[in-house]
Amino acid sequence: MLIRAEESELKNVKLRQDRAKALAREQESSGIPELDFSLRILVLGKTGVGKSATINSIFGQPKSETDAFRPGTDRIEEVMGTVSGVKVTFIDTPGFHPLSSSSTRKNRKILLSIKRYVKKRPPDVVLYLDRLDMIDMRYSDFSLLQLITEIFGAAIWLNTILVMTHSAATTEGRNGQSVNYESYVGQRMDVVQHYIHQAVSDTKLENPVLLVENHPSCKKNLAGEYVLPNGVVWKPQFMFLCVCTKVLGDVQSLLRFRDSIGLGQPSSTRTASLPHLLSVFLRRRLSSGADETEKEIDKLLNLDLEEEDEYDQLPTIRILGKSRFEKLSKSQKKEYLDELDYRETLYLKKQLKEECRRRRDEKLVEEENLEDTEQRDQAAVPLPDMAGPDSFDSDFPAHRYRCVSAGDQWLVRPVYDPQGWDRDVGFDGINIETAAKINRNLFASATGQVSRDKQRFTIQSETNAAYTRNFREQTFSVAVDLQSSGEDLVYSFQGGTKLQTFKHNTTDVGVGLTSFGGKYYVGGKLEDTLLVGKRVKLTANAGQMRGSGQTANGGSFEACIRGRDYPVRNEQIGLTMTALSFKRELVLNYGLQTQFRPARGTNIDVNINMNNRKMGKINVKLNSSEHWEIALISALTMFKALVRRSKTEMTEENEEEKIVNFLVS
Repeated sequence: MLIRAEESELKNVKLRQDRAKALAREQESSGIPELDFSLRILVLGKTGVGKSATINSIFGQPKSETDAFRPGTDRIEEVMGTVSGVKVTFIDTPGFHPLSSSSTRKNRKILLSIKRYVKKRPPDVVLYLDRLDMIDMRYSDFSLLQLITEIFGAAIWLNTILVMTHSAATTEGRNGQSVNYESYVGQRMDVVQHYIHQAVSDTKLENPVLLVENHPSCKKNLAGEYVLPNGVVWKPQFMFLCVCTKVLGDVQSLLRFRDSIGLGQPSSTRTASLPHLLSVFLRRRLSSGADETEKEIDKLLNLDLEEEDEYDQLPTIRILGKSRFEKLSKSQKKEYLDELDYRETLYLKKQLKEECRRRRDEKLVEEENLEDTEQRDQAAVPLPDMAGPDSFDSDFPAHRYRCVSAGDQWLVRPVYDPQGWDRDVGFDGINIETAAKINRNLFASATGQVSRDKQRFTIQSETNAAYTRNFREQTFSVAVDLQSSGEDLVYSFQGGTKLQTFKHNTTDVGVGLTSFGGKYYVGGKLEDTLLVGKRVKLTANAGQMRGSGQTANGGSFEACIRGRDYPVRNEQIGLTMTALSFKRELVLNYGLQTQFRPARGTNIDVNINMNNRKMGKINVKLNSSEHWEIALISALTMFKALVRRSKTEMTEENEEEKIVNFLVS
């Protein structure tokens, strides 16, 4: 009921559950009525391993025929009874034949008849029986395990309990000496589990194990139940394992895990996550041939680009030395520092304007079809040496990673593993980047990285092409991405157009196609950006992704309020809200990002993310060049962590001492 209930109903369901527990305690104390719970158990195993004898031991009376010299069961039959108030139905089956030239055909016939019998009413639990004293490293039943997996499928082992009979036999090693019982059992169970892993081609499976002894001379307790050499009474353990296996199977069916949990080798057809693909699709920005941030800054500075710089109109100021600065009063120090800060802001603004003028002049030169001979004849320039991995050598062989930037627009750099072995080359892959302006309106770029080692091969590449028209600054873009995911490759094709509908409004329309695991996913999105003055930017988008008979919808809204000195000072406040709908579930995420300077020489970055599932993250980063005492916050935090750790260790030592004193007493 808790699993089926919605979040809003959990409280009521919890109250009903508490009342049900109280009622169950009352009924259990009175002894009536009997527990309304049943088990349907399929029993498999070779001839002579003790299937029928185990059934009789569980019921405490002979309900199935046994014979020490011939198979006791020659047909499929149901044996019913009650054990500890639980209705139990055993499906007793004929024993499998030992390995021989004709046994495979006979065993296949038996398994097919069992499969037809349990088709209408599947069992809750499967018991696979074998003799513990007959298992050794030369295990000969691997072909039988393979045949069971072939007929019933690998899923049969999910609800299977391994039952080892003759578990009270003498434990002897290869040389005849007695060995530890737990070690004896562990070695033999490892052999059986290993061959089950081989049969299902999956090493994650761990089957529960039940040790059983049915011989009348086996040791018994006061209640008449068989006791194993390790002191375990196996019959209650059998009921416990069977009930748990059935309950877990019911939960698995209720949560619809049947399609997502399986055994065997990974399927070649993997299904991608639609919400993840949609989220990546909405965030992906197609390149238009220039840095979007630079274009936006140029638009803001073009309004007053021809005006004379304020910095040049300022009077000269005398820079004070440290001794002269210390002689000033507190108010004079503040006025002096404010004046320096104001001049610094104007100077940075002047530099941005000069950079904007340079880009504008270069664009004019390109429009006049003038060749930039300096760029064409540019000589190859070595790039700065990369920081290499740690080494015991006195000098790092940087020449191994040295690369050159030439005028052909291609940049090839090595990718190395910083955690590699000493005196090793350490190359982990190659990174390639290129960008070219083919003509006045056509731009193309490509980046890629390839890595390979003895176990895996990874590749990641992005290719963009953009065509720009002067009419309303319309841009047509296309992108092709390739990325490795495990053993598969993910191909993404995306195209879109961006149009300036108004002076400060831009609309972007895009479509995308993703291929993954032999399946295709198609998506579309619409995005609109509005600039309100110089300081406010509003962005909204919405999109949909379809594939594999499923649909995911999503969208986001972002508002960014910039500081008074933007873009010189990157002070801003950003508010973000995203929504994602998939399979009738809606996830809302809220975000707040701020960057501001509360004082001179101090910066604070705050990042807050929350969603409608009451989960979130708050990240605050503060740096200051003046108030060094802020660092004491981290020192206080580390001190508290050390104190808490020491208290925990003392508590654990006290608890261990109490346990030791209790055991001694």
